[in-house]
Order: sequence, then C-alpha cells, then structure tokens
Amino acid sequence: MKIIQISPYFPPHVGGVEYHVKELADGLANRGHRVSIASSCGRWTGEIIRIPSIDLFYSPIPIKLPKLEADIYHSHIPSPLFTFMLRKAAPHLVTYHNDIVVPEIINGHGMPRTFAGALEKLNELLVRPVLEEAKVVIATTESYARTSPILKDYLDKVKIVPNAVNVSLYPQVRKKKNYVLYAGRMLSYKGVDSLLYAMREVQKSVDLDLVLIGDGYDRSRLEEMAAQLHVRAKFTGRLERSMFIDTISRAEILVLPTQNRLEAFGIVLLEAMACETPVLAFNTPGVNEVAEKGGMVYSSTQELSELILELHGNGPLRVLLGQKGRRAVEENYSWKRVLDDMESVYREVA
Repeated sequence: MKIIQISPYFPPHVGGVEYHVKELADGLANRGHRVSIASSCGRWTGEIIRIPSIDLFYSPIPIKLPKLEADIYHSHIPSPLFTFMLRKAAPHLVTYHNDIVVPEIINGHGMPRTFAGALEKLNELLVRPVLEEAKVVIATTESYARTSPILKDYLDKVKIVPNAVNVSLYPQVRKKKNYVLYAGRMLSYKGVDSLLYAMREVQKSVDLDLVLIGDGYDRSRLEEMAAQLHVRAKFTGRLERSMFIDTISRAEILVLPTQNRLEAFGIVLLEAMACETPVLAFNTPGVNEVAEKGGMVYSSTQELSELILELHGNGPLRVLLGQKGRRAVEENYSWKRVLDDMESVYREVA
C-alpha cells in the first residue's frame, strides 16, 4: 500500500509523537509498504514531503499543502492544522495522541488563562470536524479515550493501537544503582517540582540519589529549586541514545510525575519496563494503564515519597515488578505487535 504519514513535526525534532511516527514509518517500509512523510521538518531515509509552515507555539501553521496521493492517509494530532487541511482525504485515519491543555507556563512565559482557554477552544473547533470525517480514530489506550472531553464523543470509530518500543534495544539484566530517575523534558507541566519535593522527604531517611535526564526552559529553575530544597540531584541534560538506555537500565526506579492530560501514555514507561526497571507514575488516564503493568501509580507527593521508600527497601518487589514490566512490553508493546495491529486497521479501511 501507498501510505502517507502526516505529522506536524518529524525527527530530529524532539518529541514522543515525532519518534512514534518515525518508528511506525520505518516498520511499515520494512514490511514492503510505500511510505512517505508529510511534515513541516525532518530527515528520513525515505520520502519526505516538506510542507512550508510558520512555527508557532508547538503548532506549525501550514502555508501551502502540496497535492498528496495515497491509499492511506494517516494523520497525527495534536497540532491539528495539518490534519484539518486533509480532513477530506480518503481513506483518512487519525491517531489522537493527546488532548490539548495549555500549560500555565510556555517557554518560560506565563500564559493568561483566558488566552489559554481560547486556544483550547480553537483546537476543539478544528479537531471535531477532523474526527467526524475520519474513517477511523486511533487512541493509544482505552482509558484515555473514554475520559477525553473530545474523544469520548467518537468512541464508535475508535480503535486502540498503543505506542511501542524496540524491545531488543533494552537490556534485561543490569545491576541497579542507587538512584531514582526522571527522563523527559524540563517543562513546568511535567511535574518535576513534585518529584523534587518527594525526594526531599526520601533523602531524609535513606541514601538515594535523583538523576534527571533531559533539557528545557525550566531546567535552570529546577536546578535552583533542587539546591534550595537540599535535594541531591544530578541534571544530565540530553544524553546520547546508548547512554540514555544504560542510565535507564541501571536506575532503581523511574518516576513519571506528570499530572497533566498532555501526557497521555508515557513512552518512557515502556523504555524503563523493557529494562526491568520498576516505574511509578501519577494516576492519570492512559498513563496509569501503562504504569500498572510494570509498577505502581500514586495520587499525591506524600504517596510518591512513601512508594519510593517502599520500593527502595524491598528488592524482591522491585525485581518482581521489573520482570512483570518486561513481559508486558514483550507481549503488548513491541513494534511487531503494533505494526500487526496497524496493518489490520489499514486493510479494513483501504
């Protein structure tokens, strides 16, 4: 089949959606499909159709849409403007990665709630016609789809195809070291503040370090906050891929502290689980569905502190959760499984 993946951004632009689209495109191409990428940016070994755009608040505005021809048009949202322009293409599938919830701070600048609410409403006005026209809407978890204020109105056409990782890249047996790990962007909505407060309490009782991988506008503020709280924290910045995998594989625990619906799945959870590293995540729809397969969820900073202490003091439980997580990734979140599911959807609508 001739398949076009339409994504506002594409690697090397950094983001979970971007790398999901790349891995999906690579896998489909390796299975013999003719795959093209339509995006505002990016590099790939296959065909990339560049769409001239103005980049604005993580949502590039397409200036001109080239003529596209395919057997399957597969769009990825958020950032709905590309998908809105293609809503009449047929057959059109849409992967709805997450709701749009404008954070209070963007790129270090405060966002007035009235303006943020207007942006969220504009997004809804663009997204709903897209979902109404789409043949199939793909969500990554059932719990997120059922609780989404938009997606819940289109459940009759929703199919669940989760995110995935290449399991073979992640080592199962690595001696764990004495640190809790966060891996993600250093942005306010990611909830790193709450992790720092939790680790302040943890480090009063036990000798357990905190390592934070990633970069972003809030990094300097978070470094200052860690110093003020007297939290032993190492900020590594972005790491080269092999170093990232080594660091996540040796962590005692990985924490995903995001409390915002912008975090709908948490691919980093799969990466940790593939390394038999137990995970803790805030109890939000979608994320909790994944985290509970290789760890636990929590609902407050105090509970996070308690769970970190519980896991730190219980090696057999950490091993059990790690093994459980690895099995879940192998059985449910491998790229083979996800590509099989996606091809099945494509055949159904082609």
